[in-house]
Formats: sequence, C-alpha cells, structure tokens
Amino acid sequence: TIEEFTLEAARSCDVIFLAVSGDFSLEWSEKLAADGGPLVIDNSSAFRYDPTVPLVVPEINAEAARRSAKRLIANPNCTTAIALMALAPLHKLFTIKKCIMSTYQAASGAGAPGMAELEDGVKAMAAGEAVENKVFAHPLPFNVIPHIDKFLDDQYTKEERKVTWETRKILDEPDLPISCTCVRIPTLRAHAEAITIETEKPVDIDAAFAALKEAPGVALADDPSSNLYPMPLTATSKYDVEVGRLRKNDVFGDKGLDLFVCGDQLLRGAALNAVLIAEAVL
Repeated sequence: TIEEFTLEAARSCDVIFLAVSGDFSLEWSEKLAADGGPLVIDNSSAFRYDPTVPLVVPEINAEAARRSAKRLIANPNCTTAIALMALAPLHKLFTIKKCIMSTYQAASGAGAPGMAELEDGVKAMAAGEAVENKVFAHPLPFNVIPHIDKFLDDQYTKEERKVTWETRKILDEPDLPISCTCVRIPTLRAHAEAITIETEKPVDIDAAFAALKEAPGVALADDPSSNLYPMPLTATSKYDVEVGRLRKNDVFGDKGLDLFVCGDQLLRGAALNAVLIAEAVL
C-alpha cells in the first residue's frame, strides 16, 4: 500500500526505512523515533557523523545499535560498508595502522538516472552519436572519472572523506589514518575496491584467509590459478562481499597486506545492510 507521508501514520509502524534526502531526514527522523517510537533506519548521510547516533554494519558493530538510547540508526555509505566487511576481521586479527584505498564505483551509485545515462551513452557511442552527460561530470562510457560527490577544501572529494569518517566511527578508531581515491567506472552495478593496509602485528596470510573465510557476509574469491577473484560481474545480486587477491604488500613487508573487494552497491551497500540492522536490533 502506498500512501502520503504523515508523522502519525509513519509512527504507527514498527520499523521505518528512510531512503530519502538528507534534508528530509534532518526534518523528520528524530520526530519519527522520539519517545520510544518505531526503529528508524536512515540511509542518508544526515546523521552518520552525529556522535549520539550509531552508524552500523551489523556483522561488525550491531551492539552499538542495541545499546543506543535512540531509536534512530544511520546506514553507512555504500563504499564504506563494502570495504569494512573485509577490513573488520583483518583489523581484529592484525590491528590496522594505516589504510589506503582506491575505488572502482559503478553507475548505480548515482541511482537509476546514472545507470540509464551509462546505458544510453553506450548505445549512442556504438551508433556513432554524441554522448550526453547530465548525471556525471563527463561521459562515462569507455571512461573513468576520478570525481564522486563535491570537492572539499583539502582536495579530497566528499565521497572519499565519507570513507575516512565512517570507517573510523564503525571500527571505533577515531584517529586511524585512511586515504581514499574514489573513481566512477562504466559498470552498471557493484563497487570494487583495491585496499592496502599497514598493520601493527605481522601478517599471517593463512590466518588472514581463515578469518575472511569464516567472516559472515564475506565470500572468499581467491584462486589466481583458476582466474577466480572479485569482480562486478560475479558480485552483482550477491548478498556477500567478494574478497580476494590477498598478498603481502612489498612496501610494508611483513606488516602489510593488499586485497581486492567487490560488493553489490544496492544490497550490501544499502538496502540489505538496512534490513540486517533491523533484524539485529529487534
């Protein structure tokens, strides 16, 4: 049933999933959750950095939501959620000291209009016609664009800073050094990320494989001899995040690890994570 939004009608629900603008969330989320109201899970960025609102990936920090005095929970950025499915078990094992990440983000990160612009652009280019771009800063077909969200004063984009801010909050590591470069690529769905970590403890590759194999929400895809590794083609529509290409990093030696992850931006990076939050709290 679809009906016009009202505060009274919404508060009669047990759980509210908000897939709305940040402005709408700022106006209504706290009113919806007030006085023991329904559980409100907000997919916007409005409350992600509010210290009183838990930012949750259930497999990692569900307890933060359970012990919160508020009935409002923030759902993280898609890029962050996908990366942390692999990083959290490795952090628990080796303690991450520094993290460098480069992302390969699908058109789906810009919603249905972004996916449609890519599809239309590919068709136009194949027909020898001009490619229009309204959603992305430049035409995306057969191109990559190192620009997602607006540029900030420090020359990082806001998308890149979201990864830093949100990873620190979810891991409860407020000073963890993280540098990220976010790139839009011409795939329809599923974000991929190349990640390098420096660790406090020496990396045991076998232990890393074992931890990732046992981690909930992770699908180990790492058999180079069979050309098995994470890809958007295989991660699309999959609940688990694919993790592979594990190897010791030549720069950091025994205390460094490289890996590649890929997860469905619309599932693990958004809707699925929100549903899992509700299941973990209720």
